[in-house]
Amino acid sequence: MKKETIWTLAIIAVILIISIGYLMMPKSSTTTEIAKCIGQKSVLYTQLGCHYCKTQEDLFGESYKELTVVDCFYDQEKCLAKDIKGTPTWEINGQKVVGVQTIKNLQDLTGC
Repeated sequence: MKKETIWTLAIIAVILIISIGYLMMPKSSTTTEIAKCIGQKSVLYTQLGCHYCKTQEDLFGESYKELTVVDCFYDQEKCLAKDIKGTPTWEINGQKVVGVQTIKNLQDLTGC
C-alpha cells in the first residue's frame, strides 16, 4: 500500500473512533427551557432519602433546580394537605402521577 493510502485510512479510523465515542457519551436529559416549563406547570413531591426521588432528580441533571419541588421530609404539612402517599409524586393539572417519570412523559403531561 502507498503511504498516502495508509495515512488516509488511519485518519478515517481516528475520525470514526472519535465519532462513535461522541455518540456514546451520555447526553443531558433535558434542557433548561424544558425543565423551566415543567417546573411552572407541575409540583414534584419528594422525600429526603428516597432512592426513586434521587433517580428522578438525576434524569434532570443540572436542570433539576428549575423544578418546583416540595420535600415531604421538611414540609410534611404540605404533603399531608395534598394527600401525598408516596414519593416521587408529580402534581400536574390537579392530577397526581406517582413514580419516576421520563422527561418525555412529563412533557406530554404538561404540554411543554
